[in-house]
Amino acid sequence: MQNEMRLSVFSEKKDRQLVYQPEKCIGCGTCVQACPKGTLSIGAVGAVARGLLDAYFLEMAKSEDCLVCGICAKVCPTGALELRQEGKPLTDMSYISRAMRPTSVNESCVHCGLCEDICPQGCIEVTREISTDGKLKVIGKTHIDTECCVHCGWCAAVCPVNAISVEKPFEGRWSRDENVCQTCHTCIDVCPANAIFNKKAKSGERVEKITHRPDACIYCGACAVACPVDAIDVRKTAILPEMEKKVPLEKKLIEVPAPEDALRTQLETDDDACLGCGNCVIVCPVNAFDNRELAAGYLYDMDEKAILGVKNGKISVVNQERCGGDGTCALICPVDAIRLVKKEVE
Repeated sequence: MQNEMRLSVFSEKKDRQLVYQPEKCIGCGTCVQACPKGTLSIGAVGAVARGLLDAYFLEMAKSEDCLVCGICAKVCPTGALELRQEGKPLTDMSYISRAMRPTSVNESCVHCGLCEDICPQGCIEVTREISTDGKLKVIGKTHIDTECCVHCGWCAAVCPVNAISVEKPFEGRWSRDENVCQTCHTCIDVCPANAIFNKKAKSGERVEKITHRPDACIYCGACAVACPVDAIDVRKTAILPEMEKKVPLEKKLIEVPAPEDALRTQLETDDDACLGCGNCVIVCPVNAFDNRELAAGYLYDMDEKAILGVKNGKISVVNQERCGGDGTCALICPVDAIRLVKKEVE
């Protein structure tokens, strides 16, 4: 369940403020797609989601250019951005997060707890006890925290009595290039709806590198923003809630590609700690995409690497600018000799 929200004032004009609530943000970049002035920046979504970087998904790159128009807040599916006037939230039916019907549970609920077990955001709490009126039934309460719900629909899908109703924010289209994907699992770790996974293979069976669950997907685009090799494409095809001023918002979002990931990190290495094992070089998805032989483990056969290489028995950063900010290298390092550190967005 959500604790008290932290707030960050992104921009202020006269008595109006644009406020960011990072705990609600899922790193989808929908606000970046819609911003008319290009003042918002999103990046290092993979590293942040994996807990490798102490930062927010979103930053205000050019606060002086922000109009405080509130379009970014209107399209945010989770209400992570909020427009305030004299300190009071300005929310009406022209905001997707406001127009969406809250995920709710009706009196048919048997408090079995399946929804609590499956919720990818941990937004559901079920309390139950055996009835004391002599009947074979369970009584209790099912509470859905609508502040953290991302409207994925998992709870409604597993409910055995159809007691839960969910409305999704977007309709869309998801695709992935099998030849580009390097199976780094960044998309899996980032997805707020558990809509991407690795399918288990039987002996001798060829399976996809990653698999998509269309019924769970909310087409937010976080996976596409985070993919370090741009293997995923997510396009919104409609805003689903009935809301005011839907048409102009759809014009900003429909068929628009995911925003480019801003390079908000840089790689930092520790020569004293490094073992020279080269694991980071091999698992780096950009390195692997650049040369398939390297991905297969041929570590020392090539002089040129895209991002990381081993030089004189120590890790060497070849090109910071090509880093996808996913943090796969840091995850595999056994001695914490490579890490991602935050840098200011230019």
